[in-house]
Amino acid sequence: RTKGTPQGGVSSPVLANLFLHYTFDVWMARNHPGNPFARYADDGVVHCRSKLEAQQLQRSLTERFEVCKLELHPTKTRIVYCKDDDRRGKALETTFDFLGYTFRPRRSKNRNGKFFINFTPAVSNKAKKAMRQRIHDWRIHLKPGLTLEDLARRLNPVIRGWINYYGRFYKSEMYSVLVHLNRALIRWVQRKYKKLARHKRRATYWLGRIAKREPQLFVHW
Repeated sequence: RTKGTPQGGVSSPVLANLFLHYTFDVWMARNHPGNPFARYADDGVVHCRSKLEAQQLQRSLTERFEVCKLELHPTKTRIVYCKDDDRRGKALETTFDFLGYTFRPRRSKNRNGKFFINFTPAVSNKAKKAMRQRIHDWRIHLKPGLTLEDLARRLNPVIRGWINYYGRFYKSEMYSVLVHLNRALIRWVQRKYKKLARHKRRATYWLGRIAKREPQLFVHW
């Protein structure tokens, strides 16, 4: 190998981050100090004051990356309009994903109870799909030998991490994932107790009573 780093190699992320720090971070700080930016690995967001400024910066970044033998992703590199009550212009792109969050215009409520449109983040559909898949992979219903307390000890660290990270903004968007988790627990109840095997409603009621009696058992309860 005469250039590049092996995909999946232990050193690849470190070397890539070092190179992008030189290629992007240092260059941005030196040439565009008025444009705040955030970068994580090869994903980044740059803030601009106008569409024209964003277009000019995109051209400059394209040239910079070419000099460094890199290329901006042709479809993922987009100019997005952060639309809200203060920015009411029209634009084709008004949403983007970054670090598991989707940033887009959302209905919010201020301290006085008045609703307004704010450009805010919430857990992305892609992240929710990944969490639901993780729950599926746990195969909770195939572990009838465990107690509910055993399941809580095993699952709570992961659930707590999800809620702490994705629940910081627009926590209600996490609801569908937590409902999916409860459904998995209901299936476990049906496997655990033969008298509830064919009675989903009764199993749901049984789990609900436990949740009311021990609301701290699972962190999402």
